[in-house]
Amino acid sequence: MTATPVRDRVTRVDAAVRASEPAGDYRRLTLVAPEIAVLATPGQFVALAIDGADSALLLRRSFSIHRVSADAGTVEIVVADAGPGTRWITRLRAGDEVSVVGPLGRGFTSPSAPRPCILVGGGYGSAPLFWLAESLRAQGCSTHLILGAATERRLFGARSGADSVDEMVVMTDDGSAGATGLVTQPLPELLTRTHAEVVYACGPMGMLRAVTEIAEAHGAQAQVAVEEAMACGVGVCMTCVLPITGDDGITRMSRSCLDGPVFTGTAVRWDVIADGRVAVPADCLGAPAVTP
Repeated sequence: MTATPVRDRVTRVDAAVRASEPAGDYRRLTLVAPEIAVLATPGQFVALAIDGADSALLLRRSFSIHRVSADAGTVEIVVADAGPGTRWITRLRAGDEVSVVGPLGRGFTSPSAPRPCILVGGGYGSAPLFWLAESLRAQGCSTHLILGAATERRLFGARSGADSVDEMVVMTDDGSAGATGLVTQPLPELLTRTHAEVVYACGPMGMLRAVTEIAEAHGAQAQVAVEEAMACGVGVCMTCVLPITGDDGITRMSRSCLDGPVFTGTAVRWDVIADGRVAVPADCLGAPAVTP
């Protein structure tokens, strides 16, 4: 295994695959990458290169970090087979090597003092929340996790993750696991009962918008890890830009891979994000002038 510094706190590693295990519709990979494991924090991600017969796919694929073990020097990710690139990654087995860059992006921010925290994960977007929950519990916070997906097979962590949190609620659209309904349905009751002031969420953009609106209505802050496509992961390609309103009230097209992937939910301009498309708001800094 070789490691190459990329920039401060980011490393490129030729990582050996220690394990590849099925997890419903996904695969959980354990990578030997000690240089990344000692630097990463919950909410950050790594970017993997595609090799072999699919090496013509030049851009890396980005994945949230599920867990790390600094002692073992390992980084875990969860991968869905969504196309040729991710399919190649899901076929990696113990002993294979893959080029990994990380840790990348800005992760979640912990409360300044112990307090109740709610975590909401949709599909395999729940992957980074278990490590976050363990970190929050180590700081004295109580943790309440809502997992949701369309079906049982599209859930991640429903069976193995209960030990990471104080309370877990499972929702599926078809009722194949847990209660029937959307992942956001239990959130208002949990916010009222726990008096939580912060909600951490990762999943589809529509879910993140709903979490943000519910949290705001209950006087809580939402921290959302967006699932924008990150073709390079290092801020060069500009494919992951989102309209984000800064503390100065100005909206800018911000790179999810550098300025995120975790944002304060109310800073995201959800009004121009729909059906997988992102528009440039007319009041965005640098937006083209519209002539009547």
